[in-house]
Amino acid sequence: MKTEGMRIVLIRGLLRDARHWGNFPALLQSRFPDAEIIMPDIPGSGVYYQQTSPNSIQAMTEALHQQIPVGKPLHLIAISMGGMIAIDWMLRYPSEIETSVLINTSIRPLSPFYQRLRWQIYPEIIRLLFQRGEKREQSILQLTSNEHQQNKNILQRWTDWQKQRPVSGKSAINQLLAAARFSVTSVPQQPVLLLGSLHDRLVSNQCSRQIQQRWKTAVCWHPQAGHDLPLDDSSWVVDRITQWLT
Repeated sequence: MKTEGMRIVLIRGLLRDARHWGNFPALLQSRFPDAEIIMPDIPGSGVYYQQTSPNSIQAMTEALHQQIPVGKPLHLIAISMGGMIAIDWMLRYPSEIETSVLINTSIRPLSPFYQRLRWQIYPEIIRLLFQRGEKREQSILQLTSNEHQQNKNILQRWTDWQKQRPVSGKSAINQLLAAARFSVTSVPQQPVLLLGSLHDRLVSNQCSRQIQQRWKTAVCWHPQAGHDLPLDDSSWVVDRITQWLT
């Protein structure tokens, strides 16, 4: 596949914004130096933190769609709820998307609710919705990372970002509702690469397995990382994407 001058859109998930990609965009840019990397935020997060997040994936897709100028076909790289946005984008605007990489995502009706958000962590999710500042960020780090749970630098950085651009309680609930409600039965026609974590403690890896079986698409598994795979092993993610695209 020709990769010169490609446009890559990075889409984050629940309660996260473009800054939470960490060093991943820089690593990706080093592999694709001619690529344009775009990192939009959904309403309620990042630069749009003063807005309220929509309560549907379709509305989030529309918000991102308006941020991306019309031009060359897009390559989407998306994680978790961001993967749902990518799927919706592929299905509703198929001519705009060339490929998608979906990281630890899930969809109804292929996976039941207790796999899409592992039932074992329901109490933690409920507590998280009522937490603020460092406590919320610490809970998220504990749930999403297997490699950096005790990393004080990451926790401090995330806490500072949350203070600068806080995600409101209403936006948090709307994002959770949007992810829970999202359902598709159609199969995207674009090439898709699934990246999954065997030890994801937030979303069961059965969700990626069900997508792979239904869509007959490529999949790669990380043996140790948590839900936030680009945080736990960004080099591995970039390697898999590079091999697949080139």
